[in-house]
Amino acid sequence: QLHQTMSEKNALTKSLEMVQKELEEKDREMKREISQYKDILNQIEKGYQDALTEANQKNEAEIEACQDKMNSLEHFIISQKLEIENLKSNKEELSNSLEEANQTLGELLKTKVR
Repeated sequence: QLHQTMSEKNALTKSLEMVQKELEEKDREMKREISQYKDILNQIEKGYQDALTEANQKNEAEIEACQDKMNSLEHFIISQKLEIENLKSNKEELSNSLEEANQTLGELLKTKVR
């Protein structure tokens, strides 16, 4: 009976060692897969980060271009307002000169008629 028990013990020990080896192999395989998935995840994250950085740079460039255009338009509007003011002033001066010329003409016509 002792011999049979020792035989069963040896069989169970071998079976346990085989199970442990299988578990160790599965553990190594899972660690390898986890490492691969981490690498893939890092590549994806880097891709997203690169795309985000590129999009941010593009947006910043577009914002800067829009700000430059807006500044240019503001300067143009200011110059146009100044031009309008100058034209109004010139119109007023011309109106005054025309009125004076008409008065002078009227006076000349009166003196000529006399």
